[in-house]
Amino acid sequence: MKLNPFVQAGIGLTFALLWSCPTLAALTEDKNFGLEVKVTGQSENDSDLGTAGGGDVNGVGLDLRPWVYGESGAWSAYAMGQAVTSTDIIETDTLQQSDNSGTQTTDSGDRKTKKNYLAMREFWVGYQGLTPYPGEILKFGRQRLRNDDGQWRDTNIEALNWTFDTTLLRANVGIAERFSEYRTDLKELAPKDKDRLHAYADAAYQWTPGNWVGIRGHHTHDNGKLDYPEPGVAGDTLDKKQNGDISWLGLTADSDAYNWRNTNSVNYWGSITGMSGDRDTVNPLNADGTRPAEAKRGEDLNGWATDVGVRLRLDPQWQVGAAYARASAEYQQNGLESNRSNYTGTRSRVHRFGEAFRGEMNNMQTATLFGSWMLNDEYDASLIYHKFWRVDGNKPVGNNGINAVENNTDDATGAILSSTSLPLEDGNKDLGQEMDLVVTKYFKQGLLPAALSQSIDEPSALVRFRGGVFKPGDAYGKEVDSYMHRAFIDVIWRF
Repeated sequence: MKLNPFVQAGIGLTFALLWSCPTLAALTEDKNFGLEVKVTGQSENDSDLGTAGGGDVNGVGLDLRPWVYGESGAWSAYAMGQAVTSTDIIETDTLQQSDNSGTQTTDSGDRKTKKNYLAMREFWVGYQGLTPYPGEILKFGRQRLRNDDGQWRDTNIEALNWTFDTTLLRANVGIAERFSEYRTDLKELAPKDKDRLHAYADAAYQWTPGNWVGIRGHHTHDNGKLDYPEPGVAGDTLDKKQNGDISWLGLTADSDAYNWRNTNSVNYWGSITGMSGDRDTVNPLNADGTRPAEAKRGEDLNGWATDVGVRLRLDPQWQVGAAYARASAEYQQNGLESNRSNYTGTRSRVHRFGEAFRGEMNNMQTATLFGSWMLNDEYDASLIYHKFWRVDGNKPVGNNGINAVENNTDDATGAILSSTSLPLEDGNKDLGQEMDLVVTKYFKQGLLPAALSQSIDEPSALVRFRGGVFKPGDAYGKEVDSYMHRAFIDVIWRF
């Protein structure tokens, strides 16, 4: 199996650095290496809302993730690989991007998710000597970038990232760009990631015990070469059709609400973000197949988004809460987000916009009610209700877990001739509603090096069910099925 040059370089650089580490001989004694074993069962029905053949996923996958970590003075190094085999194309990774679903078709097949693949998840070198504070580290390489709400960063990406984490001040500064997926099946990047540079910074200050205020910014510079359509030449889904520059600036305030260990009677969070930029978009061919008068069109982008919530602790075990999020029609997220966080107050991270629907902040508002329960360090559970609307009833929403299509069929035979994304009905804002349930049983605590807290954020053994049932609203029209579901059972054990 041939790896692309980036994978080869990453693997070679990582292990060269690790094996040159003077303390590597002590790794066995310190147990700074290990294997994460994850078995995932997935059941998914009607993600196309019954508008196309298929749309179902039922299978089991085995995901093996060996890792090794070493330290030498202020220096450290880490690498994690991955080997996946499954009976169907399922999601063993909650960081998996939505366009990796396996439904994307290309002429070359260079971005087609397969049942079996090898990957490098992370490989980085760290240095902790810039300041005397123990919570400070500079990392270079492919690494896990994450912020508490998961709405700005939560992904594995090549980056130079500096983190400063103390009792009163937390800060991150860095640049990142995706050069490869480092997977044997995904040989090409998604068009949105090609030649797209991210620069970001954030800082939060604890102005009174347990209460934080912060500011954060993000800028994407995308100067990737656009692929213009040619008459008589078939296009490809990997053709790059957009580029440009976009900036985000946001303010935050919270009571350390995403820290499931806090015992506050009342927890709150709130954020407001403004977005501004410009974008160039390739124009399609004319209806008669000729080139358009203008090869591309430019537009200015301006949008805003907010997410607020409150959580009440009824007793040491039970919590209830409510949240609301809204994003304007032109607002879009920066592309590094997962939208997963601990907003329900448990150790289990839950998708902010539905385990089934998986919405994103673009022309959407969401009202959420939830209850959660924790029993010591052994169990936790969250029950969540979401209601989704469009902000502008005449504009589309961003990517989500729904892939409904509109079929063009042959009148005589009924055969499907072509399929396109199902357009939402003009004027109808009701996207639908969803119920989620996430339940976890933990078996034992695992002690891992502190520097791996971003990479490995779970205890050493657990069984988790996470699932959602989505009922589409009037915006999807009357030709769709009444319900769709997506459910997972994860079994994780770390050696």
